[in-house]
Amino acid sequence: MAQPIAYLTRKESISSCHRLHSHQLSEEENKEIYGKCNNFWGHGHNYTVEVTVRGPLDPKTGMVMNISDLKVYMKNVLMDRLDHKNLDKDVPYFKNVVSTTENLAIYIFNELKKELPNPDLLYEVKIHETDNNIVYYRGE
Repeated sequence: MAQPIAYLTRKESISSCHRLHSHQLSEEENKEIYGKCNNFWGHGHNYTVEVTVRGPLDPKTGMVMNISDLKVYMKNVLMDRLDHKNLDKDVPYFKNVVSTTENLAIYIFNELKKELPNPDLLYEVKIHETDNNIVYYRGE
């Protein structure tokens, strides 16, 4: 009989700032597309990030992954690299990538894949930018 598949999600909160600005667009286009989020000085968010792993339960432990281990991997990516940072200035990935929440989700997903001993377990990264704006990425 096949092992049951379970989903395990952990949440963390980070505070980061950024400016939505594309070097591929003119100043006027940036202002038109991004509006107040194109403010030269940037703006901040208190993001809630949910990371979900998916996989069969280990028959010995009864877990998809030890939540304590997931907490460490998330700390390495979220807290150490993104919390209280300016995404555009402190995170090299965003030097030439617009720091939208969509791109932030992709960045977190890809960096977590590098952290996990079994990257195939990573299922989804979901970011709550605000109470009303939520982005998720599943590596597709």
